[in-house]
Amino acid sequence: MNEPVRVVVADDHPVFRGGLQVTLDDEPDIEVVAAVADGDAAVAEALRHQADVVLMDLRMPGGGGISATARIATEQPSTNVIVLTMSDDDDSVFAALRAGARGYLLKESESDDILRAVRAVAAGEAVFGPRIADRVIAFFSAAGLRGGTATPFPQLTDREREVLDLVARGSDNATIARRLFLSEKTVRNHVSACLTKMQVASRAEAVALARDAGLGG
Repeated sequence: MNEPVRVVVADDHPVFRGGLQVTLDDEPDIEVVAAVADGDAAVAEALRHQADVVLMDLRMPGGGGISATARIATEQPSTNVIVLTMSDDDDSVFAALRAGARGYLLKESESDDILRAVRAVAAGEAVFGPRIADRVIAFFSAAGLRGGTATPFPQLTDREREVLDLVARGSDNATIARRLFLSEKTVRNHVSACLTKMQVASRAEAVALARDAGLGG
């Protein structure tokens, strides 16, 4: 008999987290090895249990789901993250993909759909809910028409992406201001907007994601 799929559930709503844990544990081929309420704990438990799959909410304490997903993708690539959230905006979807998520489902999904996603992602597939899949396909189809290369962090404006590139190169705000002929206050505002749209808590996390996406070279 094959080993069960080891799953970590990360959600700060105790009722939803508990219900999801019961649903998963009822399946003989799935084992919930930890159920946690914040991003830091999700990373720690995924590493500790060598989890196959993490079901990750985005809006949580402890760094949130985006930064936790990026850390798991970097520190333990064999663990696959499925984002399970109420957020279906483009900023959230593409930030999660850039961080390394292998699936993206909305909390309105049926239990059977979540179970199928866990099994599929554990087997190496990528899984997206219907509305999310349509958006991802449309984006990459448009990227193909533009020449086949997707723009890093499509949720950012061109100026924000330019600032992020300089941040990823190690430039401080004063240097960026001189380089782009902006005030330091304007640079600070752009950096803050980048952190918000990328859903990261610090400049260092933004730099890590930016370099992974090819910026700052």
